[in-house]
Amino acid sequence: MRKLANAELERLDKEGFKEAEKTPLILVLDDIRSLHNIGSVFRTADAFLVEKIYLCGITAVPPNKEIHKTALGATETVAWEYAKDVLEVVDRLHQEQVVVHSIEQTENSIMLNDFKVDATKKYALIFGNEVKGVAQEAINKSDGVIEIPQLGTKHSLNISVSAGIVVWDLFQKMQ
Repeated sequence: MRKLANAELERLDKEGFKEAEKTPLILVLDDIRSLHNIGSVFRTADAFLVEKIYLCGITAVPPNKEIHKTALGATETVAWEYAKDVLEVVDRLHQEQVVVHSIEQTENSIMLNDFKVDATKKYALIFGNEVKGVAQEAINKSDGVIEIPQLGTKHSLNISVSAGIVVWDLFQKMQ
């Protein structure tokens, strides 16, 4: 088995990405402190043709060299918008008929492996602060909460890892 060279992967260029049909998925990053986490989420969003990313609260915005280190140019392909207040973003998404789910551990959360997508709907996923998680107010406004099943001693995953897991799972279910 031979490792493929980048030129053999037949990836989209920037224009091809912008014209491509997007996965009906929006990511909302609220109060993310780590610039590397932000960049990683952009890179994941690029990989799965995510429609848009909202950067809220203290979440840094491009251009930023620390974000660029992990995004590797994905900030130039994935549509994004800054909004100070995550609750206003949730209200706007609801007005656009987008189904909003927080990614968190709560009472009555739906385990990711049990979550079913409706192919006729667009989804938004809220990812919260590395320490505090998704704000309770945002959870209260969400249509539901999705939890990533975990079995070890730690109670959480890094936000960029969580985004990768959830985006991949929903992308796969939407195909």
